[in-house]
Amino acid sequence: MAEAGGITTESVAGDRARAARTMLDQVVLPGEELLLPEQEDAEGPGGAGERPLRLNAGTRSRGRVVCGPGLRRSGDRLLVTKCGRLRHKEPGGGSSGGGVYWVDSQQKRYVPVKGDHVIGIVTAKSGDIFKVDVGGSEPASLSYLAFEGATKRNRPNVQVGDLIYGQFVVANKDMEPEMVCIDSCGRASGMGVIGQDGLLFKVTLGLIRKLLAPDCEILQEVGKLYPLEIVFGMNGRIWVKAKTIQQTLILANILEACEHMTADQRKQIFSRLAE
Repeated sequence: MAEAGGITTESVAGDRARAARTMLDQVVLPGEELLLPEQEDAEGPGGAGERPLRLNAGTRSRGRVVCGPGLRRSGDRLLVTKCGRLRHKEPGGGSSGGGVYWVDSQQKRYVPVKGDHVIGIVTAKSGDIFKVDVGGSEPASLSYLAFEGATKRNRPNVQVGDLIYGQFVVANKDMEPEMVCIDSCGRASGMGVIGQDGLLFKVTLGLIRKLLAPDCEILQEVGKLYPLEIVFGMNGRIWVKAKTIQQTLILANILEACEHMTADQRKQIFSRLAE
């Protein structure tokens, strides 16, 4: 029925589309539609919510919009696919508009995303390809040539069971994820096989994003306790190494517990350990 009680289906659909900038840091639910700032400006006052989001706005768009985890593009619409808080990161270079939108959710299973740096475990070697467990629904593939300085004669020393820190170059629902251990210039940039010592443990994906935030004070406080080496994977894995096994275990327990502690509780624990 096109109309019921004076409310048309078009107006109902329009009411569901809300301005993205008014929903930042608020909880969004699967099925909701979002409207970008450039569309609000183009439609004038009160235009927010009258039309679904259109990413192909042509010359009206002031910047490129990237849809991150929890958001899906369906034609000219941007739909929320996960329950969580809507986040936004401004684009680099000082340009206005655009940027990255994603949903910060507390999911346990990692879904590979192109560009993510992750920690994987080599599970098998098939010809020239390594199979790497990254915590997703299927293992990722890693070529022996995807290492700095690797050639057909100079193969990297990678064994089954090794920990790999790499980056996804292919990650979508229709293809097997593929990772590399070099950047666009062919440099390792810290990627590759992680040392045998140290401790690997798993945390929630939300805690990883919290620890990697530019304004996170947890890492600064942890760094003051003991000298350490630490690697974060966007797939919820952390590798940490301190001078002694006891210090390594203490750091791991602190990082795991930080997700549920307040700032005052963290300060009390850090001051107690510093003594």
